[in-house]
Parts: sequence; structure tokens; C-alpha cells
Amino acid sequence: MRQSDSFIALLAATLLALLVTACGGGGGGGGAASGASSGGTTNVSSPGQTVTNTSPATALAANVVAVTVDQGVTGVPNMPFVSVTVCAPGTTQCQTIDHVLVDTGSWGLRVFAAQLPPTMALPQQQDASGNLLAECMQFFDGYTWGSVRLADVRIAGEKAASLPIQVIDPGYSATPSDCSSVGTARNTPGALAANGVLGIGVFKHDCGANCVQRAVPAAYYSCAGTTCTSIAVAENLQVANPIPYFATDNNGSELSLPPVAATGAASLTGQLVFGIGTQSNNGLGTAQVIGVSPSTGTFMTSQNGTTYTKSIMDSGSTGLFFQTSALPVCAGPNNAYYCPLSTQQLTAVIEGVNGVTSAVSFDVGNATALAQGANGNVVMPLLAGPAFVTSTIFDWGLPFFYGRNVYAAVEQQATPGGTGPFIAY
Repeated sequence: MRQSDSFIALLAATLLALLVTACGGGGGGGGAASGASSGGTTNVSSPGQTVTNTSPATALAANVVAVTVDQGVTGVPNMPFVSVTVCAPGTTQCQTIDHVLVDTGSWGLRVFAAQLPPTMALPQQQDASGNLLAECMQFFDGYTWGSVRLADVRIAGEKAASLPIQVIDPGYSATPSDCSSVGTARNTPGALAANGVLGIGVFKHDCGANCVQRAVPAAYYSCAGTTCTSIAVAENLQVANPIPYFATDNNGSELSLPPVAATGAASLTGQLVFGIGTQSNNGLGTAQVIGVSPSTGTFMTSQNGTTYTKSIMDSGSTGLFFQTSALPVCAGPNNAYYCPLSTQQLTAVIEGVNGVTSAVSFDVGNATALAQGANGNVVMPLLAGPAFVTSTIFDWGLPFFYGRNVYAAVEQQATPGGTGPFIAY
């Protein structure tokens, strides 16, 4: 593939990460995790020893779904996908959607109206005043727009009944101007680079208490004809992370991906395991518990003398994204990424709000050279760049997940590592 074409794909990546200001930082209300380790301890992170490259033909437990990183919808690198089944509530009228992005940096399921059968009638969510709800969901580099619907959501052997989801539909009413002004529309699978988003981060709802207290611009709306009005919405009516609404295995998740050589790979297969310490296959083991802010889901990263106070753990981002003057930025138009002359071996220290610290080693490669030598590889562990983040954010995207078991504990849910929200690895 030509360099320009390759980087069109790279730059088209939807960096679906927590935008702290988008919906008030999530649900809030949960205490910081009381980790299994005492505050102030330090652990040098190494690839998880239990990660396996699982064949799709292998029988999986009821709380496990296969995760693939492959060419996906548009060939964007470093995007983990699962299949999700959406059903009309209480019926067997269902549609299974493949290549739904697994995103630990957002909350809630988002699918496209065009992918649902015309005969599938998903009831629209409405508030106590009878307002039919629609939503603008903001991501780092754009937004999705559509109505809020109720669906039974099935993943592996788990089910969340009558879950509020976003059905992305650019033809629903008229996109409000305060929504369309936040960035690029991601209202088609091609623009999103996925057939949907499965947000399974540390919060229960995608906007939380802030949307209850007031009408937040570019969040929730009531639409009459082509006129949409921003409104406040109770938490239980908001688009929801399905995990806390499972009957079992409902306190968090574990995303396990195998290690990858620096040269990358054409594809890989791992696992998304539901629950933390609820089954024999999802224990924390020796994982370090990193408490995150109960209001924003963030923690702190220190790297090369810079402290990033709003760091995030985000499988939906295609690289490690952080701003530093120590790495040269690629020449335009590829300046979303870093281009050091040779692969750089770097270290950082992650610190949770519970005082637990963890030293992490990571490598950053020359993105232009990686694209030129990709040869069809979409698993690219050395991608990093300064794009889409501020000087306070360190976005630990999918390259961090390769060779690790990474846990996300949901707010207010009890686990063997303490009460969520926290991450662990």
C-alpha cells in the first residue's frame, strides 16, 4: 500500500476515548477503589502470563467472547472487535452485529439504524414527561447522533435486558448545531471505522450525574419534528454500560490480548471476559489495582518529567496518545503520530487515586516507516502520537493492551480488589 493511502487509514482512526468534558466524566457516585495493595507500592509492569491467542473455534465459557484485531470495516489499525446481538425487548427478534469496537474509554452500546432489520421495533426511551430521547455522543475527534432505544443486549452468554442504547441515525430529526459543531460526524460504519461501539469502561452511564442536574449542551435531547431541545435526563434513562446490568459477572471486565512482535501482525485473537473474581477464569491474580477518579475515570501518568493528570486507559484508541517534546512529530500530513529515527524504549509511572504506582515500559516507533512496511498488518504495537489530546492527557490506547490482562471495574460494584471504579493490570 502506498504511504499516503496507508496514512489516510491511520488518520481516519476514530480515537474513541474518554473525553472528560463530554458527559460530565461519567456516572460518579462511587468511592475510589480500595486496592488489594496498599497505597504507595510500586510494581514494574510486564506482559500478563495468562494471555493466550485463542482460536475462534475454541469453546469459550459463558462469560467470555472472542476479540479480534483485524482489517475490520476500513482497515484502520489497532481496533479490537466483538460481535454483539441486539434483540427487541422480550422477543426472539434479534440481529447479531459483528466488528463492534470494544472501548474501555466510553460507556454504552452504539449501533447503526441501517444495520437493524426494518421489522425490528426497538421502543424509544422516554422520560417522565413523555419526551422521546435522542443523544449526541462526543468522542475525541467527532460525534455520533441518533435516538435512544431499549434493547435486550446479548454478548457471549450474558444478557442485559431492556438496556438503553444509542441507535446511530443521521436521518433522525435534524442534528442540533451544538452537536454537529463538536467535530467530524461518525454516523456511518465507514466514518466510525466500526459497525458500532461497545463502551465497557468504569462507569454505568454515559453522562451520569451532570446530565441529571442540568441540560448539558451536545448530550441529550427531546426532538419534535426537526427541532431538538437539550434536556436533563435521569441516570437510569441514559445510554448504559451493559455489564452492570448482566444478571451475573456484572462488576467489570478483563480484556486479554496476546503479545505482539514489534513488527506487528495481520491479525490476532484474544478474549473479553466479563466479571472480576466472579468465576475461575476472571480472578485478579497479581494485577495491580489502580484507583481512578470517581467523577472522571482518570488517573495520573508521569513520563520524562511531565505529569499527565487526566490519564485514561482506553482500548478504543489506536495508539498511545500524549504530547511530548522528546519525540519528533511526523511530517505533515502524518503529524498525528511520532516519527523517531529509531524505535524508542520509554518508561512511565502510572499512579492511581489510591496511591498505588506502577512503572510501565513501552516502545514508540517511526509511524511513517511502520506504515510503509506494514504489508497488510493492522496489529501495530509501536504507534504513538500527539493528536487529539491536551497536555494533561495521556491516552493509553490499544498498544498498551497487547500482552496484558487489563481489568476495568465498574463504579459502585464490589470486587476482590475493592469497590469500583478502578483499572488493573
